[in-house]
Amino acid sequence: MNSIPIADPTVSDRARERVDELIGSGALAAGGEVDAFEGEFADYCGTEFGVATSNGTTALHAALVALGVGEGDAVVTSPFSFVASANAIRLAGATPVFADVDPETFALAPEQVRTVVRSREDVAAIMPVHLYGLAANMPALAEIAADHDLAILEDACQAHGAAIDGQRVGSFGDAACFSFYPTKNMTTGEGGMITTDREDVMRRARRYTNHGRRVDGESYAYEHADVGHNFRMTDIAAAIGRAQLERLPAFNEARRENAAALDERLSDAPVETPVVPEGYRHVYHQYTIKTDDRDRLVSHLDDRGIGTGVYYPTTIPDQPAYDGFDPEIPVARDLAERAVSLPVHPGVDADDVDRIADAVAGFTEVSVR
Repeated sequence: MNSIPIADPTVSDRARERVDELIGSGALAAGGEVDAFEGEFADYCGTEFGVATSNGTTALHAALVALGVGEGDAVVTSPFSFVASANAIRLAGATPVFADVDPETFALAPEQVRTVVRSREDVAAIMPVHLYGLAANMPALAEIAADHDLAILEDACQAHGAAIDGQRVGSFGDAACFSFYPTKNMTTGEGGMITTDREDVMRRARRYTNHGRRVDGESYAYEHADVGHNFRMTDIAAAIGRAQLERLPAFNEARRENAAALDERLSDAPVETPVVPEGYRHVYHQYTIKTDDRDRLVSHLDDRGIGTGVYYPTTIPDQPAYDGFDPEIPVARDLAERAVSLPVHPGVDADDVDRIADAVAGFTEVSVR
C-alpha cells in the first residue's frame, strides 16, 4: 500500500522549461523574472506593490524594518506559529509580545491583543499569523490598530489565496509577507514576498533587501543609502513562482475539496475538525484537527502509511531561545499538545481521503471504548 505523505510538492513541465530557458540565457540572478513575479503576485493579492525576497523569514524581517519597527518597539504576535514569526521581530531589533490565540481558528484572539496593547506603551505593531491557511480576524485587529495608531504586518506565509468576504490576505495590513517554501500552497523552492499598498514601505523594503541600494534612478548604480542585507530572490526562483502562481487557484481548490470531504467523513468522529468563520475562505495549507490522544493517533496513522504533521508541539515562548518569555497563553499551550495535521494537499485523491478518514475513525472508535 502506498504511503500518503503530509506534503507532496509538484513542479510543472512549464516551470522546468522556464528554468531551462533562464539557465541557457545565463540570466540567473534578480532580473526580469523577479520583476514580473512581483507584479503578478501583487495583482493576485490585490495590492499595488510586491517585493520578492529569498524566503519568508527575510520577507518578515525586511518588512518590519521598512515599517520603521526596531529597537525599543514591541510587536504583538502569536505564540502558536513557526518560530520565524517571532525571530523576525527580534532580528529587526524589536521585542515580540505574545497574546493568546482563538481556540477555534488558532489565530490571534482580538480581545487578548487589545488587553496586551492597553498594558504597554511600547507596542508599535501587530503581526497576526494566518495559520494553516485561514485568515486571522483582520477586521477586529484593524480596529485595534486604528484605535492605538499601530502598524499591521500580516504573516501570510501559510495562506496564499485565503480571504475574508472576498478580500485576499496580503491586502489588509500596512504590509504582508508570504513564504514559498516547498510545502506551502505554492513554491519557488525557497522564496518570499512582501505585498503592500504603501510606496514608502515598498521603497524601504527594496533598499533593505539589496544592501541599501537606492531604488530610484539607475537600478545597478553603486549608491547605497542605507545598511541592508542581500535578501534578493533569483530569477530561477521567480520563474518557478510564476508558473506556480498560474496553478495556485487549482491547487487551493483541490485542498478545499479534500478538506470538505474530510469534514464530512470525520463529522461523527471524536476529534475536532477545522472551524471556518462565516465569510472566510480557508485554503488549507494544513488540515488540522484536535485530539486528546495525539501521540497514539500519530503512531496509529504512521503504521498505516499516513503521514501527519505536528505544527507546533512547543509554543514559541516555550522554546529555549525564548527563555525569560512567560506570557499567559493557556489556549496556545493546549493547542501545542492537541493539534495534529492530516494530508490535504493536491496529491491526495478520493481514495486517499477514504483511507485517512477510515484510519482516524477506526482509531477513535477503539480509543473511546
